[in-house]
Amino acid sequence: MTDFAVELQDVVKRFPTPEGGEVTAVDHVNLQIQHGEFFSLLGPSGCGKTTSLRMIAGFEWPTEGKIVIDGKEMGRTPPYLRPVNMVFQSYALFQHMSVFQNVAFGLEMEKAHKAEISRRVSEALEMVKLTGMDRRKPKQLSGGQQQRVALARALVKRPAVLLLDEPLGALDLKLRKEMQLELKALQDQVGITFVYVTHDQEEALTMSDRIAVMSAGKVLQIGMPVEIYERPNCRFVADFIGETNFLSGTVKALKGEMATVSVPQFKSEIVGMAGKGLSVGQQAAISIRPEKIRISEKEVKDRNCFTARVVDTAYIGSDTRVIVDLGHDNRMNIWEQNTTSATDPSVYYYQQNQRVWVTLIPENTLVLPED
Repeated sequence: MTDFAVELQDVVKRFPTPEGGEVTAVDHVNLQIQHGEFFSLLGPSGCGKTTSLRMIAGFEWPTEGKIVIDGKEMGRTPPYLRPVNMVFQSYALFQHMSVFQNVAFGLEMEKAHKAEISRRVSEALEMVKLTGMDRRKPKQLSGGQQQRVALARALVKRPAVLLLDEPLGALDLKLRKEMQLELKALQDQVGITFVYVTHDQEEALTMSDRIAVMSAGKVLQIGMPVEIYERPNCRFVADFIGETNFLSGTVKALKGEMATVSVPQFKSEIVGMAGKGLSVGQQAAISIRPEKIRISEKEVKDRNCFTARVVDTAYIGSDTRVIVDLGHDNRMNIWEQNTTSATDPSVYYYQQNQRVWVTLIPENTLVLPED
């Protein structure tokens, strides 16, 4: 077995513009995706993630760099000769064909024997929990069932790598969340490499073994979901993955893993975990997740403890969301988990204009270079 299922080696993709210029969609991307890994490309629209997927599939060719699949450089190998298959957001099912015919189509094009086709289609439909629906037409299925047919059609050919381009984007929220768990369980079951494109941060965190966060054609960070969320390496990643609060300041001191930042807005210093590439005197962004901030009615004698005024609150069931003003209109969102079961709103709600104390735990406070 080769070292990696998929490699992108210094890949660049440029497209011509109508004005006669060029736009760089993928900018010197390097990726190494392990065998059997669920790997997600995550980023906003136009960041280059779908273009990267299409180059792996063979629908686009790199302007520069190499695409290597299962140890073999693809060059200009056409899609049908690559050991990959692709699932699209639109499903791309043949509406006039039955479920069986849709799933069997690729095998029939390869002129497989009828008995082999029947056996493999049955296995694929069982895998995606559609046994007994082989005679139905796509229009007789729900959105989630149609998505499963598209998956079965891709899996029946036993590709080394399955490419998925926002395959759950057309589903409603509840079904989408159910399919996320099903898709990850299916990947564990079949054991093949999944390369998944999404702009949905929660989706990527839920399913992925590793995530590559992209912006403007570049890969900014690659890591496990917990690394991406807990230790983003730049302001963009911290802002794009989940919710966060930002404060701006100047790095005053660096000691081991900790950085001390002078924050002029409220004439104080904050101590936090130092990101890579920081130096004394540098402008820094301080990132603090809302759920990692402690709020109390009494002063806490600790580092990073500040007085604040409650601006607004919202009870949403699992937690209460509190907006506070640290002074000079520096507002911060705090999510306080509801651990008490009661119907009295006063149990959960801080009062507007109430004075509170906010503690930013240094280990949960990240100091990042300003982008």
